[in-house]
Amino acid sequence: MTPAEKAQARSVSLRRIGALFRGHRRQLAVVVAVIVISSALAMISPFLLREVIDVALPQGDLRLLLWLVAGMVGVAAVTAALGVVQTWISTDVGQRVMHRLRTDVFAHLQRQSVGFFTRTRTGEVQSRITNDIGGMQQVVTSTASSVASNFTTVVATLVAMTALSWQLTLVSLIALPPAVLLTRRVARMRQVITARRQRELADLNVIIEEGLSISGIQLSKTMGAGDAQIDRFTASSRRLIDLELRSELAGRWRMAAMSIVFAVIPAAIYLAAGLPVAAGAMSIGTLVAFTALQGNLFRPLMSLLDVGVTLTSSLALFARIFEYLDLPVEIEEPASPVRLSPVRGHLRFEDVTFAYAGSTTAALAGVSLDVPAGSSLALVGETGSGKSTIASLIARLHDPTSGRVTIDGVNISDISLSQLASIVGVVSQETYLLHTTIRENLRYAKPDATDAEIVAAARAAQIHSLIEALPDGYDTMVGSRGHRFSGGEKQRIAIARTLLRDPRILVLDEATSALDNETERAVQRAFDELSRGRTTVTIAHRLSTVRDADQIAVIDHGRILESGTHESLLNDGGRYATLAR
Repeated sequence: MTPAEKAQARSVSLRRIGALFRGHRRQLAVVVAVIVISSALAMISPFLLREVIDVALPQGDLRLLLWLVAGMVGVAAVTAALGVVQTWISTDVGQRVMHRLRTDVFAHLQRQSVGFFTRTRTGEVQSRITNDIGGMQQVVTSTASSVASNFTTVVATLVAMTALSWQLTLVSLIALPPAVLLTRRVARMRQVITARRQRELADLNVIIEEGLSISGIQLSKTMGAGDAQIDRFTASSRRLIDLELRSELAGRWRMAAMSIVFAVIPAAIYLAAGLPVAAGAMSIGTLVAFTALQGNLFRPLMSLLDVGVTLTSSLALFARIFEYLDLPVEIEEPASPVRLSPVRGHLRFEDVTFAYAGSTTAALAGVSLDVPAGSSLALVGETGSGKSTIASLIARLHDPTSGRVTIDGVNISDISLSQLASIVGVVSQETYLLHTTIRENLRYAKPDATDAEIVAAARAAQIHSLIEALPDGYDTMVGSRGHRFSGGEKQRIAIARTLLRDPRILVLDEATSALDNETERAVQRAFDELSRGRTTVTIAHRLSTVRDADQIAVIDHGRILESGTHESLLNDGGRYATLAR
C-alpha cells in the first residue's frame, strides 16, 4: 500500500460510510428492536437452565421441569424466528444500499469527460464497479446488524453474568484488553493486503479486457503474442492466489491464540469452583448457567472484534469507490440551462483556444469560425492539425480553455447536455457498434424510433438494401464492436444511427473514410440531400468530398491559415492550393 493509498484510506470516515444508510432509518430501527428483543430473550435460557439443575431435577418436580423445558424451547423458537426477520430486513437494506452505490458510481462516471477515460486504463473502471463494490457487500449488508446484535448480546450477557457472580465476571474479562490490541494489529495487516489484492484484481481485469476483446485477439494472433498474453495472465493470477491466502490467513494464529485463552478461562472457573476453599460457595446450577453465559459472551465478543477487522480492511475498498465518486465533473450541466426553440443551427467559434490536460502546447489557438444556419463548412489540413479537436468542441466533449462556441448566439455551455446532443449529431472515423441487433444499434440514438423511421435512416445512409439481404434483416446481431461487418458497412450503420436523430448540426469527422469510391459517392449524395437546411461541418483528407462546401478552412497546428470557397482558395495559391495539387 503506497503512502498515498494509506492517507486515502484513513480519510474515509465512518460517518460517510454510515451516510450510505440514510433513508433506511425506519428499517434499521426495526432491526435494532428485533435484536434487543432477541438478546433479552436469549438471556432467559441460562436462568431456566439453573432452575432445572438446582430445583426441578433435585426435587423431582415434573410439572416445573415441563414448564422450564417448554420455556427453553419457546425461547429458542422465538429467537430463531426473530433472527429470520432480522436477516431479511438487514439484507434488504444492504442490497438497496449496494444498488444505490453501484448506480451512483456508474452515473457519475457517465458524466466524466472523454479525457478521464483516455487517462484511465481499460478494465480499471469495470474492476472498481464489480470487484471493489462486490468486495464491500458483506460489510454493507451485514455489518450494521452484526454490530448491533453482538453489542446488545454482550451487554445483556454481562448484566446476566454480573447478576450471577460479579467476581467471576471480572475474571472472565481478563482476556479482553489483549484481544482488542491483537485485533487492531490484524485489522491493519488486512487493510494493506486488501488494497494490494484489489489493485491486482484491477490488473487482471485489464489483461482480460485487452486480451479477450475482438481487437485484442486479432492483435495477439497477428503478432504471435498469444503465449506472452497467457504468461502475463498466469503471473497476475498467481499473485492473486498469494494475496487471497495472505488475506484469509492474516492474523489467524493470533486469533487462534485468543480462542485458546477464551477456552482456558471457563476451565479455570471449573477448577476454582472445585477447590476446597470455594466448596459450597456456588450452586452447580449457577456454575453451569454462568459458564453457558460466558460462552455466549465470548462468541459475540469475538464477532465484534472480527467485524472491526473486516470494516478496517474494507476501508481500502471504500476509499477506491469514494475516489471515483469524488472525481470532479469537467463538463458540467448548466445551473440554469437555456432552451433553444426553434433551433436554427448558426454555429460560431469566437477566439477559441484549447489545450488537452497535461499538454503544454495548445491544440487550438485563437480559432474563429462563423457557420451560418443551413450552410456547410469543411475543415482540411494534415493529420494532427486540430480538425477533430474542433469537432469535439462542437459536441462539447471538451470545453475551450478560452473563448467560446455558440449555437444561435448561445454559449453551448449554457445549453443542457441532452438538448445539445439532440442538436449536434456526430459521425466519426472510429465507428463503435454495440453487441446487439442492427435495429437496437439504430434505436440507441432514438429509443422511441418507429420501424419506418429506422428504415428511412438506413435508406438515406445507403445501407438498407444490404440489411434487408441478411437472413435476419434488422434483427441481425452485429457481433462484438460490429466486427461482423466491413468498415464501410459499419460506417454506414453509424451514419444511419446519427441521421435517425435528425440533428440540426451535422459533424462528419472523416465519416466516409472507410468507404470505397462508389459507396462514398452514394453516401455523399445522401449527405448532400440531408444537408439541405442543416448546418454541416465536414472533416476530410480527400478534398474531392469538400469542394462544394460553402466555406473551407485550412487548419495547421491549431490555427486557421486561410478560409474561403474552393475556387477562391485555389486562386489564392496558398496551402489549400498546395494540398489540392
